[in-house]
Amino acid sequence: MFKEKIMVEVILAVAFLSFLAFSDAFPLANMIGVNYGRLGNNLPSQYESIEHMKNMKAGRVKLYDANPEILRLLSGTNLHVSIMVPNDQISIVAANQSAANQWVRDNVLSYYPNTMIRYILVGNEVLSNKDDQSLWYDLVPAMRNIKKSIDEHRIHNIKIGTPLAMDMLQTSFPPSSGEFRLDIPRNSLLIPLLRFLNWTKSYFFIDVYPYFSWSQNPSSISLDFALFKGTQIYKDPLSGYVYTNLLDQMLDSVIFAMEKLGFYNIRLAIAETGWPNGGDYDQIGANIYNAATYNRNLVRRLTSQPPIGTPARPGSTIPTFIFSLYDENQKEGPGTERHWGLLQPNGKAIYDIDLTGEISESELSKLPVPKNNGPFHGKLWCVLAKDIVNEKDLGQALEFACKRDGICDELSPEKSCYQPVSIVAHANYAFSSYWAKFRKDGETCHFNGLAVQTTLDPSHGSCKFPYVSL
Repeated sequence: MFKEKIMVEVILAVAFLSFLAFSDAFPLANMIGVNYGRLGNNLPSQYESIEHMKNMKAGRVKLYDANPEILRLLSGTNLHVSIMVPNDQISIVAANQSAANQWVRDNVLSYYPNTMIRYILVGNEVLSNKDDQSLWYDLVPAMRNIKKSIDEHRIHNIKIGTPLAMDMLQTSFPPSSGEFRLDIPRNSLLIPLLRFLNWTKSYFFIDVYPYFSWSQNPSSISLDFALFKGTQIYKDPLSGYVYTNLLDQMLDSVIFAMEKLGFYNIRLAIAETGWPNGGDYDQIGANIYNAATYNRNLVRRLTSQPPIGTPARPGSTIPTFIFSLYDENQKEGPGTERHWGLLQPNGKAIYDIDLTGEISESELSKLPVPKNNGPFHGKLWCVLAKDIVNEKDLGQALEFACKRDGICDELSPEKSCYQPVSIVAHANYAFSSYWAKFRKDGETCHFNGLAVQTTLDPSHGSCKFPYVSL
């Protein structure tokens, strides 16, 4: 009888440990994942991408949709999966329970449990869009409807959340002053959202990028502080907490903002973080060395045993998704937008990283020495990227640039830049002219991926190209 009792206890213990190993509460489960964005026309297949993630020892993968093929390919892997209700489907799901039930049937039940879906994220940075505030009020009802559908199928290990950006804070420094934006309604939106997360024991998912905070204030924030290099400390004058890195400051500002509304126990998860491995000349600190330093130190910190947490939440574990798996060449905006990847489009690592935290500091010595950790000073032109020869795309970009008054005046037959008469030469001039005139209005040297910045003056003969001077 005694032996039988011992055997039962052993079986129960093993079963309990097995359960914990696949739960978010158990530290043996790898806390580090990757964001699998697909805004590129040169990316590896979905099968190859999943193999890359497995080789990198990722513990999680976050999708920006619920792609059927990817979810099928993830079946049988040990990757914990986060899927997303895209922003354009939130109102439909919020409108009635039947729509939410259908979404869950199509995107969860068709794959679960063989595909280890662990998070359903409703929308992406919804509260950052101030132009469509009607969507704000559909957010929590959509989350509730998805949760109700999941519960009806007795699925208890999937958490429902929504990724929000740091711009939802009115103040974030010092961390103890953290407060949500005043234009976000407290009683009708913020409190219902936090109450839902608290009730369901879910996470407050935050997109947090020390790179942006540092690069916008490099004179007041140390680069080492942003890169976890521990050469600087900051003591919050109100809380007394001591900070050794910028990420902890940013995370704690969110915690203080929640506490000001009466929520003290909602866990944090990092939906996106990372550092750009490259960018334009006018974007400081975007280089491989800094990206490798940030992500390696991030992984080492978040996978430490016992967990470190943050000063406001010591010892807490923080599920984290690094942005992103690949450089994505079709993303709009400044050059950094296309250079957050851990991998090149051919699948080769941009720098060595082990998502379990096992990597030597000596590896950093093999990386290129950064040359853009300070502001760029000089002249910049915007010209056609190498090997771009698609005349249809070039023609459309040229037409777009030349629609603005005066941009292409020098390309007229009687003007100095008419020769040579080629679409490439004319595009080079049009790109530089357009960017030089409208950069101050937020325009970038991109043109749907056709253009890049250069320090080489493309002027020829009497044709002088406009430029940006920094």
